[in-house]
Amino acid sequence: MADTPIRPAAPGALPAEPTQASRFGKARVAQSGALLEDYVELISDLLSDGGEARPTDIARRLGVSHATAIKTIGRLKREGLAVAKPYRGVFLTEAGEILAARVRARHRVVVDLLLAVGVPLEAAESDAEGIEHHVSDATLAAFAAFLKQAR
Repeated sequence: MADTPIRPAAPGALPAEPTQASRFGKARVAQSGALLEDYVELISDLLSDGGEARPTDIARRLGVSHATAIKTIGRLKREGLAVAKPYRGVFLTEAGEILAARVRARHRVVVDLLLAVGVPLEAAESDAEGIEHHVSDATLAAFAAFLKQAR
C-alpha cells in the first residue's frame, strides 16, 4: 500500500484527511489574522483621513463594543503593530503600516476582480472584506494576472 500513488480527489469527492486538515488549518489561521488585519487597515485609514484613530471611533466603525476594541488594540500592541498614546489615540508602528498597505492592496485586487466579473460595487466591497483574508498568494497573483490581461 505504501507504494500506491496518491491521486487527486475527483471534483466533489472528500479529500484525503491530511489535505482537508491542512485546508481547515489554513482557514483557522486566516480567521485569527483577519481581525488584526481589519484593525490595522482601519487605523491606517482613520489616521490618513483625520490624523486620529481613537478606540471609540475604531469600535463604532467595526461595529464592536469599546471593550472589544480596547482588547484588540492591546493585542496589536503586543504583536508590535501599534502603539497607543494617552489622549492621542492609536498609531501604527512601521510593521503595522506595512501590514495595512498589504491588506489594502489585497482588498483592491479582490474588489477589482469581483467588479470585473459583474458583481455590483457594494457587494464587491462587502464580499472582499472576507475573501481578502482567506485568499492565497497564488490565487491573488492569478487574480492580478487576469485583471492585467483583461485591461
